[in-house]
Amino acid sequence: MTEGRLIAGHAATVFIGQIAVMGFGVTDTLVAGRASPEALAALSVGSSIYITVFVALMGVLQALLPILSEHVGANRQHAIGHCFEQGLYICGLLSLLGALLLCNPLAILVWTEVPESLQTVVQDYLFILSWALAPALLFRMFSTLNQSLGHPRVVTLIQVISLAVKIPLSIALALGWGDQVGMGLLGCAWATLWVNLAMLLSMVGLLAWAPMYRALRIGMPWRRPDWSTIRPMLAMGLPNGLALLVEVSSFAFMALFIARMGHLPLAAHQIASNVATLLYMVPLSLSIAISARVSYWIGAEQEHQALAVQQLGIRMVAFGALALALLVWFCQDALVGLYTQQSQVLAMGSRLLGWLALFHLGDAMQALGMFLLRCRKVTLAPLLIYALMLWGLGLGAGQWLAYHGTPWTDPMNDPVAFWVSSSVALALTSITFLWLLQRVTLPKLHR
Repeated sequence: MTEGRLIAGHAATVFIGQIAVMGFGVTDTLVAGRASPEALAALSVGSSIYITVFVALMGVLQALLPILSEHVGANRQHAIGHCFEQGLYICGLLSLLGALLLCNPLAILVWTEVPESLQTVVQDYLFILSWALAPALLFRMFSTLNQSLGHPRVVTLIQVISLAVKIPLSIALALGWGDQVGMGLLGCAWATLWVNLAMLLSMVGLLAWAPMYRALRIGMPWRRPDWSTIRPMLAMGLPNGLALLVEVSSFAFMALFIARMGHLPLAAHQIASNVATLLYMVPLSLSIAISARVSYWIGAEQEHQALAVQQLGIRMVAFGALALALLVWFCQDALVGLYTQQSQVLAMGSRLLGWLALFHLGDAMQALGMFLLRCRKVTLAPLLIYALMLWGLGLGAGQWLAYHGTPWTDPMNDPVAFWVSSSVALALTSITFLWLLQRVTLPKLHR
């Protein structure tokens, strides 16, 4: 099988699983939208905070992917199981830290001037999700293990089944059934918690009894923390986690700043951000598959093959991003219509999706650049670039345009200001990442 087909097959399987997981958010958005505009607005704020915490912590754990993939390429079975076990210690500590943050969001809500009418329900929503964080992170580690092994299908199957359970459960708990009164947005949170616990139990059962994991000898016997293994994981993982924190927080704080504008702009932004997240699953899935193969060939000490896969991956992601951007551009009204029929939200959401086409092009290429740089053990530079571009230019300029204007223009008081500045910031970030990747790998071409 050629590398292109191998990557496409791996990415397609990961994509289905990622779409199933994103289906959790889509389900909650649709259900909350049917409940009330206030519930949709509270979901936008609450999910932004949760995703910020989850993705940042997940970013630390993502350092396992290139490490495990290199061990697979070098056929070091014992090292794969050992690294996974040591990663569990990191995951446990991160889960505790994240849960504490989710249980205490009031300072962020006050600082970003989220309306008081939304603060109580957002706090209750995040408290429930604080219990779902550890199962979600642990299952993400299990997913990373399977991606490095080149066997993502079992994870995808679990994710698809979980979505099939999540949809009716969210509807029943949030909107009610029979004589049972619905819990609104909190019903969506409870459904997420129960589904994540079920996914965690399936992971434990597979690791304990599935034949495909026996050679890794995970937990046979269980090993104490090994700092010689944990230290390089953290050396890669912490900058990567901070970089993803900058990336996702710049996106999440858009929702928090837009919350000042009222329920309608926030609802339109929630729809646009949901579509953006769904689109992102395509380059994310490809980036996971591509980086796994690049790290595999690095571990096998086949540098020229790793570089060939890297160039192939760049072409694949660029073509896919362009196709999706054109699709969004021509179908913006129809896409927003899937979420709402309110005329004001529909009009505002359609404007945001027009900018989303440009936003996605930069988002796709910077995602691949980030993954490939991590394969090359480059994590600090992306963190600095993210902070400058996404916080400074994207979020900072968007906030200034929206509320202060320029010497030549009045304040926009419109969420589109944030999407314009973020689109430009992502485009510059992707260009910088690809330039840096070329500088890192160019000397290897002449060896």
